[in-house]
Amino acid sequence: MKIVGLHCSSEDLHAGQIALIKHGSRLKNCDLYFSRKPCSACLKMIVNAGVNRISYWPADPEISLLTEASSSEDAKLDAKAVERLKSNSRAHVCVLLQPLVCYMVQFVEETSYKCDFIQKITKTLPDANTDFYYECKQERIKEYEMIFLVSNEEMHKQILMTVGLENLCENPYFSNLRQNMKDLILLLATVASSVPNFKHFGFYCSNPEQINEIHNQSLPQEIARHCMVQARLLAYRTEDHKTGVGAVIWAEGKSRSCDGTGAMYFVGCGYNAFPVGSEYADFPHMDDKQKDREIRKFRYIIHAEQNALTFRCQEIKPEERSMIFVTKCPCDECVPLIKGAGIKQIYAGDVDVGKKKADISYMRFGELEGVSKFTWQLNPSGAYGLEQNEPERRENGVLRSVPQKEEQHQDKKLRLGIH
Repeated sequence: MKIVGLHCSSEDLHAGQIALIKHGSRLKNCDLYFSRKPCSACLKMIVNAGVNRISYWPADPEISLLTEASSSEDAKLDAKAVERLKSNSRAHVCVLLQPLVCYMVQFVEETSYKCDFIQKITKTLPDANTDFYYECKQERIKEYEMIFLVSNEEMHKQILMTVGLENLCENPYFSNLRQNMKDLILLLATVASSVPNFKHFGFYCSNPEQINEIHNQSLPQEIARHCMVQARLLAYRTEDHKTGVGAVIWAEGKSRSCDGTGAMYFVGCGYNAFPVGSEYADFPHMDDKQKDREIRKFRYIIHAEQNALTFRCQEIKPEERSMIFVTKCPCDECVPLIKGAGIKQIYAGDVDVGKKKADISYMRFGELEGVSKFTWQLNPSGAYGLEQNEPERRENGVLRSVPQKEEQHQDKKLRLGIH
């Protein structure tokens, strides 16, 4: 499966409409995944493009049935129109929600806590409260449940019946559905907590001389963390028994587009795996603990960065700021590939920088020139001595205070955006 786009709704357009604008007839035979059931305006265009399958999250649909506006019958009429479009189209419109594999949540929690980003915090701040990760996870769970879950069960049943999922309204199907949704929310919150908004940790450039160059300006920390969480999720698709690695490539155009991601657009993604089409026993799976070097995995496994570059859906343009997010430090095999592809920025952990292991080394990353490196660390600028109650903004990876008038203006824009 190749991912060809990643979009979100904007002030003017829904995600489905943006996908049509960006990809057009190339959506034919594609599978689309929505965080809400699409509205009739989106669905009619999508099925007309000849998509293969449309999967959606079974909560409040795109035209909300929870808001006051739904009482005008418009939302219910749109839900009926969506059902008619579904019934009379060749595209398969469905809920793709399956129970998680046994012990998956436990595995994700253990590996998230042991990941490079959390371990860097515990090593840098040994006196920090060891519960910070779990506190962050609880915050994410509450946040995601508000976004993805209908808190009132009876209201959830009414929504399911309105959108044509009345078969899921009876127990045990309804209780199973709710539990599966909660499990996935927990998994997502757990992974998101592995790249936490904690103290003054973030992705920063260690060389302050690079900050002022246009291609070396870092992303806002919130966006950088969000992209790294995408890479962390990909890492769980790994075929490597020991270490999962994920990589995501984004680029920033010269002007904002109609997409909710603004000027940024998706280029490609990947995780470490064996060559496409190979079977389980085709290649060795042993690591450096195996004395016989001939039956070790390192000559056969394709790294996450390599897969992201190979299966990218967009070309990397030299005049634009392109960036790769990797869950571990790129090794000596991948560093020249990243530079050769024209990527301008690397966001990664630096736990392995300068290390040389039995079958893999990380010597080139620290010596790399011509590509900006933003690694997970305490803000090196020392600007985190600001008062806690003073508004802050991260710009180009450096904290600065926000004037009160500017803060009020930002709040006003945010409130207008909600309406």
